[in-house]
Amino acid sequence: MVNLVRTVLGDVPADELGICDAHDHLFLRSPRLPGQELDDPERAAGQLEAFRALGGGTVVQWTPYGMGRRAADLAALSASTGVHVVAATGLHQAAHYAPEVLHRLGRSHPGSPAPVHLPDPALLSDLFVAELTEGIGESGVRAGMIKVAGAFHGVDAHARRTMTAAAEAHHRTGAPIGVHLELGTGALDVLDLLCGELEVAPGRVLLGHLGRCPDMGVQREAGRAGAFLAFDGPSRANHATDWRLPDQLVALAEAGLGGQLLLGGDTTVPETPGMPYLLRRVRPRLEEALGKELLDTVLTANPARAFGFVRG
Repeated sequence: MVNLVRTVLGDVPADELGICDAHDHLFLRSPRLPGQELDDPERAAGQLEAFRALGGGTVVQWTPYGMGRRAADLAALSASTGVHVVAATGLHQAAHYAPEVLHRLGRSHPGSPAPVHLPDPALLSDLFVAELTEGIGESGVRAGMIKVAGAFHGVDAHARRTMTAAAEAHHRTGAPIGVHLELGTGALDVLDLLCGELEVAPGRVLLGHLGRCPDMGVQREAGRAGAFLAFDGPSRANHATDWRLPDQLVALAEAGLGGQLLLGGDTTVPETPGMPYLLRRVRPRLEEALGKELLDTVLTANPARAFGFVRG
């Protein structure tokens, strides 16, 4: 069996990823972030070059459908910088889309005072599979993961439909599923749906933003269920990230979950320090707390397993 990761330049053996920023964004556009778009290829190239200069090998862009992925630019940037890039398909929370986008992807559910458009899982799953196997739009660049999102402390109607589609696309392709946890909450509800009801193997689910809600009990339970635990968004003091991160990761490693930890920069606006900061400032602190061997596992071996497609 060969473990392959689907990058924007094609499939590569998972053990060639090197040091991995497991959750970041080179390009991103959302109605929730007006005037703060990540839409500059030169800036993206600078981020990748700085990341590579610090030893980085792979960046996984979790930007899903309809949020300015710039797939063709991702391929060009990967080729010019020598950094592997993984793109995402999937769908974020409804708030990140104009109403006409959701209308295209769903069915109208009449209500008061106005109809609500909810995604159609069958339509979405076909879209996700096409982007994973054929390419994103006309770019020919294939996605290497599926990104969906929960709601605050749970799974709302929109999330249930997108996760149902993601599970179907996963079963058809083997692609991993990354989940945005709103403010770090709802992890166990997400796992109940994806891994319980929808029968996705827990080891194919990556839970993002866990550090934003530093509930160690939930983190341990999610890890013991078998999911990957992503800690991302360094430098955001209001999200309890940097200053609690070493203690959180040490506790999870002591609970036997070191093989399920992932780290990412989660650049969402131009001011976010992102991927170079992850290696320049966060890595030394974590090496002191975890030891070099375990940190190397978190940055290299764990992402290689988390983002792999197993082929015979």
